[in-house]
Amino acid sequence: MNIFSRIISKILNSLSTDIGIDLGTANTLIYVKGKGVVINEPTIVAINKKTGQLVAVGSEARVMQGKTPGHIEVIRPLVDGVISDFEVTEEMLGYFINKVRSDMRTLLAPRVLIGVPSGITNVEMRAARDAARNAGAREVFLIEEPMAAAIGAKLPVSSAVGNMIIDIGGGTTDIAVISLDGIVVSKNLRVAGDHLSQAIASYIRDQFKVYVGEKTAEDVKIILAAIEHRDKEGSKEHIIRGRDVITGLPREVVITDSDVRDAIALQVDSIVEAVRSVLEITPPEVMADIMQHGIHLSGGGALIPGLRTLLEEVLEVPVIIVPDPLRAVVRGAGIVIENLELYEKILIDKEGELSPNFTN
Repeated sequence: MNIFSRIISKILNSLSTDIGIDLGTANTLIYVKGKGVVINEPTIVAINKKTGQLVAVGSEARVMQGKTPGHIEVIRPLVDGVISDFEVTEEMLGYFINKVRSDMRTLLAPRVLIGVPSGITNVEMRAARDAARNAGAREVFLIEEPMAAAIGAKLPVSSAVGNMIIDIGGGTTDIAVISLDGIVVSKNLRVAGDHLSQAIASYIRDQFKVYVGEKTAEDVKIILAAIEHRDKEGSKEHIIRGRDVITGLPREVVITDSDVRDAIALQVDSIVEAVRSVLEITPPEVMADIMQHGIHLSGGGALIPGLRTLLEEVLEVPVIIVPDPLRAVVRGAGIVIENLELYEKILIDKEGELSPNFTN
């Protein structure tokens, strides 16, 4: 790039609104340079099937879940951390980006940094990049979510020190060992928050003979999910309402935290075993750092009571829950988008290398 192009690029960058996006399966969070996190909405869209137009996005669409008439469809456009419905994702991103631009009153299209799961395919990377471009982004950068979470947790990712982070999101669990601005070893497990909700819904159907919707199962997870065993006085319970499997009539049952613990046991075991498998192939010198500094836990799954203790008992390594784990990825994306020239080494493109869109 010649000097004239660099000057033009710097002028454009100073006039645009840089945005960091945690495009999650469950929630989408958006960080605006100089403003912080300005959007935290469920990754859900309601579409009018007759006209093809957006009816609602985010929290407004989630309220409609399971309650819409035939011509309105509520869609979750991301599955297991990647885009499953390109057009709906594009419209949702366009809605959020336009909302940010109208609030900031900027005319120039923004530069956008998006967090993506580690180990996703070139096609999935291209889908995320194209969706953001078509939604109005001027330039698009990608960063692996565990790297963003580590930066958001203020871990020394640039140092010659091994850092291990487990990011349990809605669609995927990302496990990564990081050193010298790169991922030494990682594993992307498609078992996470949404799968816990599905397991709870299946358990209620099998054990209580009651059908419940996705939203009800997620609410039960948030209220009752726990790994730790509680005595009778400390146990929790929750009333749920659904449709009786046999009669088809409305029915109300009481579910306890013990029921939920049994429901999610298999998924939790899968996460623990995945972490163990990553540790088993971690280089010895890096392992020594992890034993000294601990494993860091982020994402919504970090909030499940007892998970940290379980991991410590099984792995015999200290486990630390990062501050504000739900926002770790978007905080990291914000730090990177505000300091692109410092973090250019960790940006990825479709081939897993430095993003060709990077302009200094």
